[in-house]
This record gives sequence, C-alpha cells and structure tokens, in this order.
Amino acid sequence: MTHRSRSRAAAVLTACLAMAVGVVFGPASAPASADSVACHEYSVPVPALGPGTYMAGRLCSPAAGSGTVMVLVPGATYNSTYWDFPYDPSVYNFRQAMNASGYATMTVDRLGTGASSKPLSPAVTSEGQALAVHQVIQALRAGRVGGRAFAKVLLGGHSLGSTISIWEAATYHDVDGVLLTGVSHSVNTVGLALVLASFLPAPLDPGLAGRGLDAGYLTTEPGTRVSDFDAPDIPDPGVAATDEATKDVLSATEAPDALGAVLLPVSVSIDVPVLLADGQDDQLFCGSLTGGDDCSTAAALAAGEAPYFSSAAHLETYVLPGSGHDVNLAPDTQLYQQEVLRWMASWSF
Repeated sequence: MTHRSRSRAAAVLTACLAMAVGVVFGPASAPASADSVACHEYSVPVPALGPGTYMAGRLCSPAAGSGTVMVLVPGATYNSTYWDFPYDPSVYNFRQAMNASGYATMTVDRLGTGASSKPLSPAVTSEGQALAVHQVIQALRAGRVGGRAFAKVLLGGHSLGSTISIWEAATYHDVDGVLLTGVSHSVNTVGLALVLASFLPAPLDPGLAGRGLDAGYLTTEPGTRVSDFDAPDIPDPGVAATDEATKDVLSATEAPDALGAVLLPVSVSIDVPVLLADGQDDQLFCGSLTGGDDCSTAAALAAGEAPYFSSAAHLETYVLPGSGHDVNLAPDTQLYQQEVLRWMASWSF
C-alpha cells in the first residue's frame, strides 16, 4: 500500500469511528482573519437516518467570542452559500453581518446538498432534515462543535429551510428564538406552479450531472432563478451569476411535509420568539389575490400569520419593500439584516 493509500484509509477509518460513536468530525479550515472571525468546517452525524448520514456546516465565531449562535438553514435548490454569499459580501453576506455584530453562526447544508451526505432521494424528507438540524443544535449546546457550549441557539431558515425550522422548533423545543424568511402559511398557487414548472431532475443539469445524484433530486433549469426567486427585483448581475453558479438541489420527497408545515397547525407549538420576514412581492407566499398572504405591510402580514402562532411566539413580522423571494439577495437586503439584529437585541439573544 502506498503512503497516499495508507493516508486515505486512515482518514476513512477515523471518519467511520467518529460516526460510530456519534461525535462531531471534520477538517478544520484556516481562520478567516479578514473580518476577525474564525471559521471552521464540521460534520455532525445523524445515525437515526442511516449509517454514514451527516449534516455539514461552517461555524464562524467572532474573535471576542459569543454565547449565542445562529443555525442557518437554506431553502430548496440552495446550500449554505445562500447565507454565506461570496459576491460583494459587505452587502449580501448575512453570515458576515451577524458575525460583525457579535453573533456566532453555523451555516448548514441540507442533507443531499453541499458538503452534507447525499442519501438516495426518497430517504430525504423535511422532518428528517429537521432531525438532522436538531443534532447540530444539540452538538452546539454540548460543546461538540467549536470546543465550547453555546448558551443560546437561534434557528433561522429560508423558504424550505423555514419549513424545516418550523418542524424542528415545534418538535424538539431546543432553541431560544426562530427567524423565518421566504415563507407564510398561505401559498401563492399560481406563483408556486410557475416556479415548479422550471424544475428538472438534477442529473439532467449540465452543472450538476457529475454529482451522481438520482433523478429524485431536482434543481432549477439554467437561467430561471431570477424569474423564480428574485422578481420583480432586478438583482446585481454578479448576484444572479453567483446564484446560478452555486445552485443546488432538493429532494422531491422534501415537498409533502414541507407543505405540511404551513398547511397544518405545526407552528402553533413553537414556544419561543419568532420573527417572520418576507419580501413584499414574494411570488411563492405573497399575493392575496392568488392565495398568498397580504405582504403589503408588516401589519398586514402579521394579521395573516397570527392565527398560526401561539402567544408564546410573540410573533413579529417584517416586509422588505420591493423584494422577491430571496430577501438575502435583494439589493437593499441590509434593511432586513438590520431588522433581524434589532429583533435579536430586543430579546437579549
């Protein structure tokens, strides 16, 4: 056996042993010193979903440390890049904005995406994703990620990531607050149908064909993401190009229980503060004439959403004017970042 083969075998054995005993493993990356934030990659085993299943994430902590960490879950056809956007990060990078304000972040890749394990698509559901996120949260609270235990954990989601966050918070009751974006309990049926019409099996996409995914994984057709997720906003061309270059997948079997999270009274079981933020013109969940919520103002959105939350959620809403579905990638996304920070400060997170 060559030295390279022995090294590779040792690495595989180490990973398998770590998975077997349920500890966090992963190669540490170099600290990101440009913004005085240290970032490292981790993988958290999820043995309940099958041998070798794990959720990958990137923990970024301010140099001064933080007792609070935000676990950020991306939506359908996105991975953690949505929260850690590389183009013009001073504007569009949500992770960096939170770190600069003193909060740690854990941006995760949903199962089947990014650096996370990629089970056969029928094994991937939204409730299974919620279980995986729960394992990440437990690891952060126990100090198995980053070497320190976080006293407070906030859970943030976008779109499908928000429905996963609803399932997680309502089921496990292990977070201190929940940020929901790109979601409501009223689905714009026309807008959803138009977006779904642009999906195709991931193996047929030239940029994703080499991943070895089965046809149950879906992605957007090349060139459709602006009309699907940004319209009526006209994004910076660099944002649109980066979004297309970093797109990912979802499993078709994530959709039924994702819809269940908004069509069934799941969120009423959330017993911690909730901030729900949507783009004013989100074509998937807004547009009261086509089945969506009235997102014309924060007050109108609150009126539509209040019945789905208990008083323990202390529901607050925010509407980003002129924005489509992807509030993180809107030209004036910093207004929404500031609202998130205001909400967090108001609860002393």
